[in-house]
Amino acid sequence: FNMAALYVSAVRTLRCRSPGFFVPRRFQSALSSMKEILEGELEGIREAGTWKTERVITSPQAASITVQGTEGKILNFCANNYLGLSSNPEVIAAGMKALETHGAGLSSVRFICGTQDIHRELEQKIAKFHGREDAILYISCFDANAGIFEVLLNKDDAVISDELNHASIIDGIRLCKAQRFRYKHKDMNDLESILQQTQGCRMRLIVTDGVFSMDGNVTPLREICDLADKYNSMTFIDECHATGFLGATGRGTEEFLGVDGRCTIINSTLGKALGGAAGGYTTGPKELVTLLRQRSRPYLFSNTLPPPVVQCASKVFDLLMEGEANLPQKVAENTARFRQKMVAAGFTIAGDNHPICPVMLGDARLAAEMSDAMLQRGIYVIGFSYPVVPKGKARIRVQISAVHSFEDIDRTVDAFIEVGKQFGVVS
Repeated sequence: FNMAALYVSAVRTLRCRSPGFFVPRRFQSALSSMKEILEGELEGIREAGTWKTERVITSPQAASITVQGTEGKILNFCANNYLGLSSNPEVIAAGMKALETHGAGLSSVRFICGTQDIHRELEQKIAKFHGREDAILYISCFDANAGIFEVLLNKDDAVISDELNHASIIDGIRLCKAQRFRYKHKDMNDLESILQQTQGCRMRLIVTDGVFSMDGNVTPLREICDLADKYNSMTFIDECHATGFLGATGRGTEEFLGVDGRCTIINSTLGKALGGAAGGYTTGPKELVTLLRQRSRPYLFSNTLPPPVVQCASKVFDLLMEGEANLPQKVAENTARFRQKMVAAGFTIAGDNHPICPVMLGDARLAAEMSDAMLQRGIYVIGFSYPVVPKGKARIRVQISAVHSFEDIDRTVDAFIEVGKQFGVVS
């Protein structure tokens, strides 16, 4: 036994020094081998300063929250709660009522016995909100993106995707048999070149995020739609970081850029501005939505959205279509105030006047340490680094909400200035 233990110890030492060193199976099980490999990966993340720690919130999602390990209320500037409706009393009441009238869940996929009247009603509201023919609900927008491309496109088609599109779009495209192309980020000359190369395809689909979530920049949608018209192509836009708050009435990137109705297909989420619970959707031509109900695997093989989630989102659409408190305008005003004050203080803020306000820092460890220092001053923000963003592009991503007050904005800017001086980012 002792000799065996010594041998295993020696083998592990050699493996650490020589990753290719082979360990005989009789001394190492598959499980222990896996654990050793994974611990090496984890240690590499720690050493690189890119370790992600999950802070624990002990209150509802709101502009001010309580966080485990801290005292008092913390200003929250890193949630996707753009409209501040995650804890809105009317939205909560709608969810509670749905629990009583329609239950906690359906225990089924949609086509078996998982479609209630409220699911169809929400799909109709979504289509009306976006000015489209029909809509289909998914358990998340990740699933919506995973479920569309393999249904719509085959080997005779081409999908042309912005190189910085969201991971869910990338994964969804990988599932389809279409010819796959990537164009340089927001580069219309490169996009046109690919459109020229692919004119022999049966169908072509240009795919883009409406807003790129790590940088807060907006896709050049008018130019994309013009090229789509010129080359007889379709357009797909992911509106997760636009629906509900971008544009005068929250209709998203189309409204923000004045190109209403020009996109062929819109995918978006219910899990950010629209109540923040869960769920995603596709909205567009009726024939496409009907085909997705027949063939889209995430739709066919995932449980339906729970009734409380459905009714929370439905209430948010009601509030938006009724012009409740002009929430999109409030988001825009808060965003402008934060960006102007931070730039004046000497910080570099990326993005296109969007409530995603990346404070660019470059170094991963600096972003993590500054975010921790901000928490000590009562401001909840998170540092982002590789692999979420490219190496050397670490940042603290600040997100603005309609329920932040000007006082909240100013206090956060003051804290950034204090922490920025402490770490030598600003003088």
